[in-house]
Amino acid sequence: MKEIVVLSGKGGTGKTTLTGVSATLGERLVLADADVDASNLPIILNPVKEYEEPFYGTQQPVVDQEKCTRCGTCTALCRFDAIDYGVVDELNCEGCGVCYHGCPEKAIVMEPILSGHLYRGRTPYGPFVWAELGIAQEASGKLVARVKEVAREIAAQEDRLLVVDGPPGIGCPAIASISGVNLVLAVTEPTIAGKHDLERLVALSNHFRVPIGVCLNKATLDEETADGIERFCHERGIEFLGRIPFAREVVRALTQRQPITEGEAAAAMRKVWERALNLL
Repeated sequence: MKEIVVLSGKGGTGKTTLTGVSATLGERLVLADADVDASNLPIILNPVKEYEEPFYGTQQPVVDQEKCTRCGTCTALCRFDAIDYGVVDELNCEGCGVCYHGCPEKAIVMEPILSGHLYRGRTPYGPFVWAELGIAQEASGKLVARVKEVAREIAAQEDRLLVVDGPPGIGCPAIASISGVNLVLAVTEPTIAGKHDLERLVALSNHFRVPIGVCLNKATLDEETADGIERFCHERGIEFLGRIPFAREVVRALTQRQPITEGEAAAAMRKVWERALNLL
C-alpha cells in the first residue's frame, strides 16, 4: 500500500484542488482529508456518509466537591492558573493531569473530552475519510493520525493507493500527516510567501527523510518568481513535477463543487499527478 500526502507549507495554494483532480484519474484510490480544522475536500467530492466516530483527544479534571478539602495543593501545582482550590477554569486548563496526580484527597478524576468527529463515506471516486475538530479544541495531530489510520486500513484491505489532502503549514497536523508516507507532493505558488513556505516544507520533509516532489500552481501570475522557484528545486535536487497555469475554469469548477476536469489547468494537474505516481 502506497501513500501520497499533498502539502504546501501555507494555505491557499491549491492543495485541495490538486487532490480533487487525483480522484478523476481512474486509479484505485482511498482519499483522506487531513485538514481537520477546516476540511475542504468534502465540498468537491460530495461524499455519502457511511460511518461517524466520536473523537476524544484530550482530558479535563473533574473535582468531587464532597472529597475536596480546599487545601490548595492543586492551585499551587498548576502552572496554567486553571484550578483554584478545587474550581476548574476550563478555558485555561491544558489537561496535563498534574492536579489529579497531586491531590492528597484523590478528589480529582480526569475525564475525556469530546474533541471532534471522524467520518467515513463513499464518493464516485472511491472511499473517503475526513474529520472535523470541535471549536476551540486541541489534539489536531491526534485526529489527523486517526484519519490516516482508518484510511490506511481501507487502502490495505482494498489494495488501493492512499492520497491525503494535507493541512496548511508545517506544525503538528502537517507532521502527523507526513508520518509514514511514500511521497510528499508539495504545491507552491509564484510569490515570496510561497517560496518561503516551500523552503520550510522541504526542510520538514528532509528531516523525516520523506521524498518530495514540487509543482507550481497559478504559475502564470508571476513567471519571473516561478522561474526562481523552479531553479531553486533544480539546485536542491528536488523533483520538479510541472507548472499549472492560473485559469478561470478552476474557479468555475470549484463554485459548482466539482473537481476540475476540463481545460489547460486540468491537463497540467493530470500531468503533475502522472509524474508523482511515477516517483512511487
